[in-house]
Amino acid sequence: MTTKKTDLSPAAKVGLGIIGVAQIAFAFLAFWDLALRSAADVRGPKPAWIPAILVNWIGSAAYFVFGIRHRR
Repeated sequence: MTTKKTDLSPAAKVGLGIIGVAQIAFAFLAFWDLALRSAADVRGPKPAWIPAILVNWIGSAAYFVFGIRHRR
């Protein structure tokens, strides 16, 4: 018997849904921060971060870690 992608348990479907919503929220927060932050506080050109943020988890995380100038 082969397992199809649609043969997920209800718990797995809920888990994947939660992960999907979290990923969308993380990207939304990155876009929101990018829109409100001044260009001087962003490393590199702001338009270059737009497609980068769209790369699943990695793009949003990279923006928050590497894209923002943190003043110390």
